[in-house]
Amino acid sequence: MSTDSLREFVVALTELVESGADEPRILAEGRGLLGKLVATDDWLPEAFAQPHPQYYQQYLLYADPRERFSVVSFVWGPGQKTPLHDHTVWGIVGVLRGQERERSFVLRPGGGYAETHVGVLGAGGVTAVSPSIGDVHVVENALADEVSISIHVYGGNIGRISRHVFDAETGAPKAFVSGYASAVVPNLWS
Repeated sequence: MSTDSLREFVVALTELVESGADEPRILAEGRGLLGKLVATDDWLPEAFAQPHPQYYQQYLLYADPRERFSVVSFVWGPGQKTPLHDHTVWGIVGVLRGQERERSFVLRPGGGYAETHVGVLGAGGVTAVSPSIGDVHVVENALADEVSISIHVYGGNIGRISRHVFDAETGAPKAFVSGYASAVVPNLWS
């Protein structure tokens, strides 16, 4: 299995970020780059595609050395989902295998969160999140009997960023740092 496609994506995204592009341009052009990456399913090393029987896995595929972005594979077993959470940075998500359901939320004036949108992405689909366009959501495997895998790209080293989970009824935040399920990253230059 060759990681050439992932390496080409990382190089192209690095060039985009180094060009001084603002967030709207990164989201627009980055979606195109990620769409190209997830259009084929022949590059993700098997070690970064393994589900856990109880909860989703977040495997680091690449972290920019200046922490300007990170690339992560999310592996979702049947029925697995995130809590209601935010990101604090921009993000682009592409589905590599299966289907991913996203339920978006906004803070209600009186407190708590209201669901505003539900969408399902299939393999090859790409979406974006950001504090400026909305980034509070719940994400889950949309398939009841299969593993789904999505590739997430964030505007920072997402495994080290302090973010929040929220109580949907009260809106009360709780800080968390997600970390990663993997102890190694793939060798993109082999």
